[in-house]
Amino acid sequence: MSTRSLSIGIDVGSTTVKAVLVDAATDEILWRDYQRHEGRQLAKVLELMRTLHSAFPETSGNGTRAFATGSGAAALEACIGAKFVQEVNAVALAVERLHPEVGSVVELGGQDAKIIIFKDDPGTGGKKKIPTMNDKCAGGTGAVLDKISAKLGIPPRELAEQRYDGIKVHHVAGKCGVFAETDINSLQLVGIPRDQLMASLFDAIVGQNLSVLTRGHTLRPHVLLLGGPNTFIKGMAEAWKANIPPIWEEREVPLPAGVDPASLIYVPDNAQYFAAIGAVDYGRAEDPDIGL
Repeated sequence: MSTRSLSIGIDVGSTTVKAVLVDAATDEILWRDYQRHEGRQLAKVLELMRTLHSAFPETSGNGTRAFATGSGAAALEACIGAKFVQEVNAVALAVERLHPEVGSVVELGGQDAKIIIFKDDPGTGGKKKIPTMNDKCAGGTGAVLDKISAKLGIPPRELAEQRYDGIKVHHVAGKCGVFAETDINSLQLVGIPRDQLMASLFDAIVGQNLSVLTRGHTLRPHVLLLGGPNTFIKGMAEAWKANIPPIWEEREVPLPAGVDPASLIYVPDNAQYFAAIGAVDYGRAEDPDIGL
């Protein structure tokens, strides 16, 4: 029997599974893991749970609670007894608790992208969230990065170090992964080096999300960058930092005096785990008595 109150958060995405073990009394993350599932979502979840139980045998006790979120999470409620939490709610709650200064969130996933803008609500004195999500098309998501980098023969480690700052950018269509791939192919045929091709793709993905996914709203500082592509690819974060401040200047968004606007856009610790962490937060608040 566990002497601690433990909670498991699982984020089952379109390409990866993320899991955390949280001490409910302190909110300390005791264990975490992030792996691609290669289309085997449930098998990967069970593999991670076996790893977790081996490291923390007490999680097999009746006092441990589990909460799941993400596009593939609904089925887990029946399979492993995890309480389902809608992913926008999970991400928003984790952001509000861990980074209350944040005004906007940009999360890039494997095959979806989401933006959440927080605004003050005079009626309640709290904040209201304006979420938008692209989960119908892979354009502007990590899937496009994966496909094109693989086609260009760029291994994951090299992709992670690929930069945006200081690299020449060419026009690449961002609204559709097929259009982006066509433009990249055309540029490659005329001899454009692959670092410029990838920097151009970063620019296209950012431009697509800023022009379409914001739905006419303006990102509010501070901006938190979440998800695997923003976390692991240096150039992706650089592209956001280069493209958002000019919009703020054009729209006269109030910013703190004497502060570099790019410093208001950042990747936090555990950026790829926010949905899993938030699932625990939201699930405990909604149903404090649920347990495995």
